[in-house]
Amino acid sequence: MQTLHRHAESMSSIPRGSTDFVTFVYGTVFAARTRVVDRLHVGERIILVPDPPGVDEPTVWAHSPGGDVIGHLSPDVSSWLVPAMLAGRRCGAEVHAVEGPAVERWKRLRIRVRCHE
Repeated sequence: MQTLHRHAESMSSIPRGSTDFVTFVYGTVFAARTRVVDRLHVGERIILVPDPPGVDEPTVWAHSPGGDVIGHLSPDVSSWLVPAMLAGRRCGAEVHAVEGPAVERWKRLRIRVRCHE
């Protein structure tokens, strides 16, 4: 029973192939990324960049409009979004919510991702 529970926790609530969804940005605590997050505002555009082909566990990276790395999308979302983007799906995002220091760091930034062919 414990194994099933752990598996359910690791599954994404975002269905594979979704083209409009809200998700957290992870890795915002490394380097000076927290300062970049603190500069963001709701509605601001976010640039999404997939890792290039050949990376063992490819990730979709989130960048500020000026190009600063903010963080990355979760491995479960990246597992299907990277191949879609490399196959030609265009995806962008905007800041959906920025939370303060009272919120866990991995939940501080939520973005809305929108994709189209």
